[in-house]
Amino acid sequence: MATGSGPPPRNPGWRRVLAPSLAVLAAQHMGSGFAAHAQRAGTVGLDGAARALLTLGPLLLLVRYRFPRTAVWGTSAVTLAYLAAGHPYGPVLLSVVVAGFAALVAGYRYATWGALGLLWTGNLLVAHVLYGRLPPGGDPPGSWGTDLFLAVWMVALCTAGELARVRRAERERRRREAEEAERRRAGEERLRVARELHDVLAHSISVINVQAGVGLALLDSDPAQARTALTTIKAASKEALGEVRQVLAALRSPGEAPRAPAPGLGRLPELTGQAANAGLEVRTTTEGSPVPLPPGADLAAFRIVQEALTNIVRHSGARTARVRIRYGTGTLGLLVEDEGPATGSGPSGGGNGLIGMRERAAALGGTVEAGPRADGGFRVHATLPLRPDDETAPPPRQEEAP
Repeated sequence: MATGSGPPPRNPGWRRVLAPSLAVLAAQHMGSGFAAHAQRAGTVGLDGAARALLTLGPLLLLVRYRFPRTAVWGTSAVTLAYLAAGHPYGPVLLSVVVAGFAALVAGYRYATWGALGLLWTGNLLVAHVLYGRLPPGGDPPGSWGTDLFLAVWMVALCTAGELARVRRAERERRRREAEEAERRRAGEERLRVARELHDVLAHSISVINVQAGVGLALLDSDPAQARTALTTIKAASKEALGEVRQVLAALRSPGEAPRAPAPGLGRLPELTGQAANAGLEVRTTTEGSPVPLPPGADLAAFRIVQEALTNIVRHSGARTARVRIRYGTGTLGLLVEDEGPATGSGPSGGGNGLIGMRERAAALGGTVEAGPRADGGFRVHATLPLRPDDETAPPPRQEEAP
């Protein structure tokens, strides 16, 4: 926190600036009038110069937010001039209180301490050294009790200002943290939606691409088979559009429950059926006793298998694939592999699809291992913990796609 220069000045509304200044102006004039009536002996009356000083202090408060140092130094100087002129004591210190408090809250510690030190030291000189040369004539030395009271009052002002500054800084810190958390949640939500769209579109478009090639190749020689390919394209595109609408609907109405359930391993037969339409035979085995899966783990498992099968369709020449689902104690194991060979560069541990798998697993505290097999082909092995609170677990820092 700055102590000399302070943070950028605030820009409050004119009512917040004007109303306290007018209140201090009225209090100083009225209070000093009562003080003049009670302290007639040994003081100079409230003449025009006194009224001018009582007015100048509140006027300086109008700039206490824009120029805090000017306000606190100015009000301290005006108050010292008022006291040195021998005018009656009263609420003349109110201007210094308001200006000093505003400067301390704004972070101008040194300026405030210096101005208050000037006022206290100047008052000591006036009360104990220069009293014989200043009006009113024959004025005795001031009371040390008054000086002690003034010192205690200044310490109290500095303490209150520091406490208010600390509370303001804490509020600002919490506000910044809340904004940062909101930006982080928005970024994580964008990443989640991008991952969902990638998984939906990559799988469906891969099936459409394969079937379109089959349809074109057989359009003249085998129209019936070409019709089957077109039927598969229609079904795959319809399903993709439905899932895309579901994702986008969640964005438009984040507070409403989704109209359709999220995909899970219960839809694995549909997934293998789509892969079969693309020419890939999928053999599925289950180990252990199936148990109901938490929604987050169920969706992640489905998307991981979907992405793994999509990669086989797109990047492998294999016509068969194996999917093994293993229900363990508190964990779910997934194994998807094919015998190859690879038809191109394909995934080799990188790429957006594999990154998406790892992000889904990491969000639940699991892992994904993907890479070529020693005897050819490719394998994806995922381990997901089955926690009932997997939806509320804080996600880790997301990695950027290359």
